[in-house]
Amino acid sequence: MEYFERHSGGENAVLVHLAVRVRGQDEDLEEFRLLAASAGVTVLDVITGSRDRPDAKLYAGSGKVAEIAAAVESLGVDVVLFNHALTPAQERNLERELKCRVLDRTGLILDIFAQRARTHEGKLQVELAQLDHLSSRLVRGWTHLERQKGGIGLRGPGETQLETDRRLLRIRIEYLKSRLDKVRATRAQGRAARQKAGIPTVSLVGYTNAGKSTLFNRLAGSDVYAADQLFATLDPTLRRINMGGIGEIVLADTVGFVRHLPHQLVDAFRATLEETVQADLLLHVVDCASDDRDLHITSVQEVLNEVGAQAPVLMVYNKIDALTEPEVRIDRNDEGNPVAVWLSARDNIGLDALVEAVQAVLAKPWEDLWLELPVTLARLRSRLYSLGVVQAEEVVAEGGCRLHVRIQAPDLAQWLAREGISRADVLVDRDHA
Repeated sequence: MEYFERHSGGENAVLVHLAVRVRGQDEDLEEFRLLAASAGVTVLDVITGSRDRPDAKLYAGSGKVAEIAAAVESLGVDVVLFNHALTPAQERNLERELKCRVLDRTGLILDIFAQRARTHEGKLQVELAQLDHLSSRLVRGWTHLERQKGGIGLRGPGETQLETDRRLLRIRIEYLKSRLDKVRATRAQGRAARQKAGIPTVSLVGYTNAGKSTLFNRLAGSDVYAADQLFATLDPTLRRINMGGIGEIVLADTVGFVRHLPHQLVDAFRATLEETVQADLLLHVVDCASDDRDLHITSVQEVLNEVGAQAPVLMVYNKIDALTEPEVRIDRNDEGNPVAVWLSARDNIGLDALVEAVQAVLAKPWEDLWLELPVTLARLRSRLYSLGVVQAEEVVAEGGCRLHVRIQAPDLAQWLAREGISRADVLVDRDHA
């Protein structure tokens, strides 16, 4: 049973954007247009205005509401979309005045997520977010609120329909949370296995439509859906790839962020966002050609702080093809460590610079040495090849081999320990061999 009303794409809409001078209420009109387009809405009119502060009853003033109502009636509008967060009471009052459906910014974002969810996990997370959002708005969808129902079936004696709906809603929310707890446990097991194997995780994060999925496809040789629209990627995607000089890494593509990302989404997608929290490196992908570049960076950093991400961050300024003078480069700090890379994922320009920077950030002490492995250590030989650290090989007596490897010291120690041997057991001094 679905409890939420899902806004279907293809409806005619009027957008309402008010410049509110109260801090924290400001939103971007152009971004709101893109959100509406991403939801499949046909925008018939955009009504703008300004206020010192929102009206407690209608958010907009009575005159502005009358203007919106006139547009609704003359244009045959199905839904009015407000580029603001409305209270449940404001939504109900506006619907009463406008005589059509009203959705706020949060409701629109939730609807886009509902349209884009493809995996079972994604659908669970979206439904939880929508039910959480709906829980305070349950009254709006019912015309039989105070009708008393007898104690037959699910309802107890004297329980109103609204009370029943709220109770069933709570039951469904608890069920979804329990299912997502299992998802979280499964992800934790996968992360533990990767950490045990010494495989680092690199997560792509960034503002929506910054080009994360295009970059992911370039690095992973994959075909993840990528489009010039907001929230083209919703379900997280992980790929294991071999990055020269480092060996295997797990690359994760995550959902994009927006300004004032609804808390319901942050909470519902916490299981997914844990891939970001637990990553060894975050690639913060930025649309460097956007006029709101700095604002987008701040919005992403706020969400990362909210979920407790502590991993080092490498800035990736994407879409340099849109700049007047595109230049591939690596920006470094005073210590010479990479802090930013400028590239174009779409045009496949600058990826070598990104790989170089990632290698430098993830670098651990490297060793250049020779190992002599008997045939009984064939499994270790195979693992070293899979890590991409073998530079040369020589055959020795009785089926054994001598390997020239360039490997990070902690990784070598880990794999030798797994075989129950020490460096002294396999290390070869080439000068005296």
